Parts: sequence; structure tokens; C-alpha cells
Amino acid sequence: MLTGIEEVDWASLGHAYGPADDVPELLRGLASADPAERETALDGMYGAVHHQGDVYDSTLACIPFLLELVADPAVQDRGCIVELLTSIGGIELDDDDELDELGADDEEFIPAANYAMAAAAIAAGADVFLGLVSDPDPEVRLTAPCALASLHPEPARVLTLLRERLTVERDTEVRLALVAAVGRIALRHASLRTETVDWLGWLARAAQDPGLRLAALAQRARCAPGDIPDDVVPRVTGLLEEIRTTAHRPEPAGPERPATSTLIGQFRELLEEHAAGRPAPWTEELLRTLHTALDDRVDDRIALILAQLRSPDWGQRSDAIWLCGGLIRIWRGRYEEVVRLVGAQLQDPEPRLREAAASFLERLFELGAPAADALVARLTAGPGAGAGAGRGPGGSRRPGGAGGAGARGGVGRSGRDGVLLALARAGDTRAVPLLARALEEGEVRRELLYAVDGLGPSAAMLAPLLRRRLAEVELDERLHDRATPLLYALGAVRGGQALPEVLRVLRGAPPNRRDWVREAALRTLAAFGPAARGAAPDMRRLMASESAAVATAAARALWAAEGDLAEVLPALERWLRPGTSGADRCAAAQALGEIGPAAAAAAPALRPGLASRDLWVRVRSAAALWRVSGDTAAALPVLLAAWEENRHARVDVAECLAEMGPAAASAQLVVLTELTRRRRHNAREGASGSHDVHLDEKLLTLCRAALARMELGVF
Repeated sequence: MLTGIEEVDWASLGHAYGPADDVPELLRGLASADPAERETALDGMYGAVHHQGDVYDSTLACIPFLLELVADPAVQDRGCIVELLTSIGGIELDDDDELDELGADDEEFIPAANYAMAAAAIAAGADVFLGLVSDPDPEVRLTAPCALASLHPEPARVLTLLRERLTVERDTEVRLALVAAVGRIALRHASLRTETVDWLGWLARAAQDPGLRLAALAQRARCAPGDIPDDVVPRVTGLLEEIRTTAHRPEPAGPERPATSTLIGQFRELLEEHAAGRPAPWTEELLRTLHTALDDRVDDRIALILAQLRSPDWGQRSDAIWLCGGLIRIWRGRYEEVVRLVGAQLQDPEPRLREAAASFLERLFELGAPAADALVARLTAGPGAGAGAGRGPGGSRRPGGAGGAGARGGVGRSGRDGVLLALARAGDTRAVPLLARALEEGEVRRELLYAVDGLGPSAAMLAPLLRRRLAEVELDERLHDRATPLLYALGAVRGGQALPEVLRVLRGAPPNRRDWVREAALRTLAAFGPAARGAAPDMRRLMASESAAVATAAARALWAAEGDLAEVLPALERWLRPGTSGADRCAAAQALGEIGPAAAAAAPALRPGLASRDLWVRVRSAAALWRVSGDTAAALPVLLAAWEENRHARVDVAECLAEMGPAAASAQLVVLTELTRRRRHNAREGASGSHDVHLDEKLLTLCRAALARMELGVF
């Protein structure tokens, strides 16, 4: 085994962390009889030799040895090696042939060449995968179809083999992998697509196994998204019900693996925990495929999710929550009933379902309002309610479950903070006394403090608690992380009585992140308004800071405290001079905009920013110019150009349009067009932020307000 491995000069090759002289040990580890050693070696292969999908010269040198290991039935966990090879060889270059477009001196040439050579090397040895479709090891049979569909140079031959194998394969998940591989071939090879789509359509009707029919339906939708049947929702929900009533909980695959400290091991354990106790965990991936194919058919996707949320199977309800997370992040729609049903899951005895529901609701902000009653019920339930004995992995029972039911509220502290955060972000004032209790008990999630600004005047009762907590913060290297959320919350509740505590932080900030701490404290003082007059000497001193963020925040705070522009305007205009950085000009412009018409004398200093190369300087300057002078003619064209140039500027622009009212009537079509779009303005495939949905909903609210003020009526 591994013949010739010593003949390779591994030290002259490289991987993500330097010379590849450790690779022979990793390859031998893959063939070890010790499962922990195999997992550690696999982790090393992904971590160094195939780091984040990269292909190095050492990766290419490994391919013959990996193929040899796959072909040896004495090697255990060969399915993992098949997956590794599929990943190494499955990176496809663009159809325009990237290598021809790149010069040999281009820094991207070598990686692209390595990908191409890896694909060619594995394709040359891909016949080894043909025999694996009938391997005695089900884990090998599970991974072989994707390898064949991705890497074998004869797709028609592979297609025939996969379809034939489906007639004799008995393992449910392997059968689903066979169907998925058929769909992959159809997507990669247009010449085979029509016959494959027809076959998938036949299988979706003819197969006796409802799971197989669902897999065929999902793959057909993936391969022909423009030809998805209109009755897809009732068909899928019917199949899910059949699966629920016929599927049986699978027997454990074998002896429990030893735990390892590797990323591979942690990921495996997460997958095992996710699947534990579920008769058909594979339905999640099938539905994910179907949702991807349905794309902008939002109403159909919502209908599918609603059906799952009403299922007696907690696993289907959990899947629905995760699937809805991806849907609501990308697409606008009517989610009220979905949110209400997700809220109902907070009382379920299954801790994983409760966790999924709370995690989903945290990110909804105002869209979480339909679940507010359920959130309150969860937070105020008696001891052990809904979680007295959660089911552990495999259906075993353990006191308190993963949710950690505590002596108060039927939910552990960490879980309670998440539920409370969802309630506060929804703007429900019932969160205020619950947040007060949390502040009295000890540390709270920083996100809870940032959510205070949405709770309105009722949150003023939190000021004494916030003041006390700020007084307890040590003036050490952790000051920024610990004090900034408290300062933000104090500003939100206008807690001017905390002036001494805020000044203590402002004056005592250590060198580490000192400017950040000062800026946060000054913003809080600005929110206090005249109640912060006692801090005026500090504000004046800091207006001379070499940090624009600190100086402009000090000027804004001094204006709020005293209302005298004599010192404030020169301090802000200083940062609008030619040669000042974009970030500094933005800070000054924003401060002037917040001051408003009283700062009209600064209009000439703002006008040069309208022609800046920096988009954000243009946006901040135009918004400030309008707010101080009302000059729509100069500001509006700049704002509308930025709207088209950068979608992330639209919230700022829409806020200004709403303020302009009839003066922005020429922007009516722009605003109407945004309101008719179904895709969120900030949607990103494969990435998301905790505030994405909130920012898009804010944009929609501002657009409606702008139209209302333009006398078109509320959209």
C-alpha cells in the first residue's frame, strides 16, 4: 500500500502551512486501523493539503495515493476519502477556459492550473469509482455516485450505471444519493438533460418509496426550474406525510466513534446530533434542493413551510425553520403566519426545536411581532414548562434537555437571553421589565442592550439599572467591549442622570481603543442633550482631538448640550477641508446633518463633497446639505445616483427622501420600483448578517413614508 510514497520529495512541495513533509504521515493515517487516527489524518488533509478548497502541488502529488486507498477494500472510512477526492477534483473552471485568459505570470495562473490538473488526474483514474457503487460498505456507496457524476469523463456511461444501480440498491440514503447524482449529470451535461428530466419525472410518479419520489421531484425541479408543476406544494406535502407515517428510525450504523479535537470530528458530531432521533433526517436536504429550484416562487415556498410547521413530526418543523431562515433573508413576502407558527415551537419539549425557533426569531426584529405572545409565554412560564425533560440524541431523556430548563422561567439563562432579544427587537414593551430583571441578575448579551432603542419611552425605567452597571465597569483594557453597549442603551433611554458615570468612562478610558470609547461616550452625551451641560469642558477639549470621529462627536454633543454654534461649526468644517480622508468627511457631514438648519452656514463647506470619488462622502454630503439648507436641486441628483450605484446606500437615501417629501417628487418612480421588488435589496447568496432583514424592512418603511409625503398615498 502507498507504493512509492517515499520516492516523492515532499519537502520540496508545499501546502497551506509550508513544506509538505508531513503529508506521508497524513496519508498513512488515512489507512490506519485506529478510527481516531483516521479522523485526525483526514482533518489534516482538509486543513493543510486541501485548505479551504485550494489545490497545491502537494495536493496533486497525493492524488495517486488517495486513489490507491479508495481501491483497497481493507481500508476503512473510504467514503471520506472519496469525498476528499470529489472536492479536490470537482472545482470547475469557467466555460471560457480560464487558463487561456490568464498569463503565466498572473498570480491566479498557478491555482487555476492546479485545479485543472487535479480534475484531469482524478478523471484519469475515475474508473475506480465505478466499482464502488456496489461496495459492501454503505458509506462508500453513499459517496460514490457524486464522485462519478462530478469526475468521470464518460457521463452517459455513468448515467446508465446509476439508473441501473437504483433498481437493486436497498439503503434509503444511498438511493437518494443515486438520484442526486443523476440530477448533477443533467445539470453538467446539456446533451443528457432532456432524457434525464423525463426519467426523473417518471420516477417521481412511479416509485413506490415516497422518499425516492420526493428526491426525483426535487432533482427534476433543480434541472428544469422553469417547468415545475403548479401542484408542487400538495404533492410535496403529501409525500412528507407518507414519509412521516412510513419511515422508521434507523438503527445505529456501528460502534460509536471516539471523540477527537478536530474540526472534522466536531462537524461529524454536529451532524449526528442533528439527525439523532429523526426517522428521515434526509428530507431536509431534499427540501433545500426544492426551495433552491423554486427560487422567487415565494408563495409556494411559504406554503411548503407552513405545511411543515403544522406537521406532527418535530423534525419536519425544525427543518421548516431553517429553510425559512434562508427564504426570509433573501425574499420579501407575507410571513406573519410563518412567524406565528415558529413562535409556537418555543413550547415544544424538543430542545433542538426550541433552539431553532429562538435563533430564527432573533433575526426578525419588527417581523417577529406575530410571535410576541409566544415569546412572552416562554419567558414567563413556570419552572420546567415545555422543557421539563428534553429528549437527548437518539431519543434518550435527560433532565432539562439541551435547552437547560432553569428554576425560573422554564428556560436556561442563555436561552432566555435569546428569547428576550427576539421580543425586544420586535419592539414589544413587555420586554422592558424582563430586561430589567436580566440587568439585576448579572451579565447580559450585548445585543440586548443595543435593542433598547426600539422599546420606546417605557424603557426609561431601565436608566437607573444601566447607570449602576456602568459604574461597576472597570476602566481596564476591556472597557470598550463592556461599556459601549451600556453607553448606547443609556443614550437610547435618555438617561441623563448617569452623567457622572459617563464622564468617568470618558475621562478614564485606557489607551486600548481609547478613541472608540470616547466616541461612544460622546454620542451618549449628545443623546442627553441639555442634561449633559456639565460635560461641556470635556466636549470642548475633545473637539481638538486628532481623531475625526472623536472631534465630530464632541462637537455634536456640545451643540446638543448648549445650542451654540460659535465653536461647533469651525470644529466640524475643519474635517471637510480638501485632503481630509473620506471617513473623516463623512463623520463631519453626518454631524452637521444632525444639527440641521441651524448649521446652514456650513453649506458651502459641504458642497465640494457632492463631487467626491467616494460614494459615501457624496451621500453624507448631499444628505447633510439638504438637511442644513434645504437645497434639493443640488442634493437630490447625487442621492439618486448613489441609489443606483450602491444598493447599500438606499436606506440612507430613502431616509432623506422621506424627509424631503414633495420636494423629492421626481424620485417617485425610483421608490415605487423598489417597493415592487420581491428580492431584498441587500440579499447576498451564501452570506448574511444579523441585521439584513431589519435593514431591508427599514428601507421599505422609509419608501412608503416617502411616497406618503409625496402625496401619492401610502403604498
